[in-house]
Amino acid sequence: MNTLCIALTFHISLGISARKTAFILRNVFQLPASYQTVLNYTLYAAPFCHKFNLKFKGPVDSTQAGDETYIKITGKHAYTFFFITPTRRKISAYHIDDTRDTLPATIAMNEAIRTVDAGQSPTFITDGNPAYPAGIHFLNESRDTNKISHKKVIGLQNLDSESTEFRPFKQLIERLNRTYKFHIQAANGFNSKCGAIALTTLFVTYYNFFRPHSSLNYESPVPLDALLPIPTLQGKWAKVLSTAFSLN
Repeated sequence: MNTLCIALTFHISLGISARKTAFILRNVFQLPASYQTVLNYTLYAAPFCHKFNLKFKGPVDSTQAGDETYIKITGKHAYTFFFITPTRRKISAYHIDDTRDTLPATIAMNEAIRTVDAGQSPTFITDGNPAYPAGIHFLNESRDTNKISHKKVIGLQNLDSESTEFRPFKQLIERLNRTYKFHIQAANGFNSKCGAIALTTLFVTYYNFFRPHSSLNYESPVPLDALLPIPTLQGKWAKVLSTAFSLN
């Protein structure tokens, strides 16, 4: 567990490549590990961290910003969908797919509203991708009350009143995309969809539960009492995994 969590600290939390992480494990900590071992660790930890992410995400804002950013899997474009809440800056949904069409957008939005209070009417703020209004129309078909509303921010300049009003939300999700790109940059693309999903899942765990945010007085977006007393990143990873092992 110690080796696994040190590997996750360097590879995920610090955004260091699997090869350099293996080098650090061997030459700093004298832990024999190859870069494939590091990749295997991420594949092993990701399903447990996904359960942890869903279990402890907590309540979310009724207004959320969403976007998709492209990644490369086996040399081809794929897309990571994110939704984020403005109050605590927490990632409320994430999903990877080969397209940016209606189905993956709907899957991400459905997760984003899963923990919205029953009396709230959700609002999604996105760009002009037609997948979002189509997905919202589908989701609203099963909602008798508190229908989902949609606001669009178009282009890089504020050419209409809606874009002007909701531009700060779009900038919020764009900053998240840049942070995500930094953490996956060392991978230089993915050799498999499983690898992309694993690294993205672990990134969300780090971002929501470990990463201090300046706008939150350097708290994490989802501060958990069980993690707060733990001083090291590898200790936090160990606590997350040990907790996730016991989840049904």
